Amino acid sequence: MENRNFLCIDLKSFFASCECIERGLDPFNTPLVVANTNQGKGAITLAVTPYLKSKGVKGRTRLYEIPKNIKYKIVNPRMKLYLEKSKEVVSIYLDYVAKEDLHIYSIDECFIDVTNYLKLYKKTDYELALDILKDVYIKTGLTATCGIGPNMLLAKVSMDIEAKHMPNCIAKWDYSDIETKLWNISPLSKMWGIGTRLEIRLNNLGIFSIKDLALYDKNKLHDKFGIIGLELWNHANGIDTSKISDFVSLTKEKSFSHSQVLFKDYFLENTKLIIEEMASVLGSRLRANNYETSCIGLGIGYSKIINDGFFHHLKLEVPTNDDNVIKDICLMIFQRYYNNSPIRKVSISCSKLEKSKGLQLNLFEDYETMHQKEILNKTLDNVKTKFGKNSILKASSLLEDSTIKERNKKIGGHHE
Repeated sequence: MENRNFLCIDLKSFFASCECIERGLDPFNTPLVVANTNQGKGAITLAVTPYLKSKGVKGRTRLYEIPKNIKYKIVNPRMKLYLEKSKEVVSIYLDYVAKEDLHIYSIDECFIDVTNYLKLYKKTDYELALDILKDVYIKTGLTATCGIGPNMLLAKVSMDIEAKHMPNCIAKWDYSDIETKLWNISPLSKMWGIGTRLEIRLNNLGIFSIKDLALYDKNKLHDKFGIIGLELWNHANGIDTSKISDFVSLTKEKSFSHSQVLFKDYFLENTKLIIEEMASVLGSRLRANNYETSCIGLGIGYSKIINDGFFHHLKLEVPTNDDNVIKDICLMIFQRYYNNSPIRKVSISCSKLEKSKGLQLNLFEDYETMHQKEILNKTLDNVKTKFGKNSILKASSLLEDSTIKERNKKIGGHHE
């Protein structure tokens, strides 16, 4: 197996730490929660400080689940601030490596291949990681954890499982740690890439630890899960041939997506409202970037008590950036697959993007109708750009279950 030097770096309690630093507070001594204060006690915490985590408060929980004896301050999320801080940190990483050796995994997490830099800096991978984390702290005030491994998988898992417990917030695993550390991971959902639903399916096969998974017949896993089954077996045995360049090339196929976690159970009618609002956001975003989509997907996540959901997509003959078309496709998917369970997450994706080529005639609408729609969409976009996204809203946006007004107050009104 190839032996490279990968770092996986995560910014500790990122949103909450940013809020503390902006207020001149120490995140390790401050009981602060980032959550939407307008959603009441049912709001999901987007982040909590390391101090609250030390008291047993989980990073993703509902406000009413925080023990009543713990006092804390709630602040609203500020995505613009977090993006600015994230850019500051990325610029620090790029002081050490070239951009082709850096993969931004999320707003607060990244992978860095430092293999070709160790001779240059005359340092071990551990020493270089120490320098980078120290630099991040000095320049931004943010504390980071780091996993080091011979491949991306072991770097990520060592960071998730062990780094936060180490004095320097750094953990290094190599292939000799597979049987002694990787195989000991249990429950399975603690492992990168295994969610609760997949964990249940694996448990039903008698697989309860990563060691069980590693020793399971990989052909049976392939029969049961397809290509994912083989990937699960490889990962359980510490095998990962991924390179940073793999992910750089993947990002060339652009897609836009929008998702939100709901603060209470939604059902048929109020979920339709959420889908319509999200379709409007995506349509506006496509037009602003001069793109059209020919593949629209809808994902629904049910409440934890159901522990299920679905994602389906539909390819279009004629690309579009029209809100109503996106909405109609999503509603068609929704009504076809929804089983009346309580809903807590909705996501919409627009992929297979291409630059807009102007109006394309179809069998169902005449040119004049289509032209009027295009003019209307552009006019609404221009008004919202000039006067704010809440300057023009549909009457349905005033309903209690609407979330669009609050989400429009966040940066850009969307999440990627």
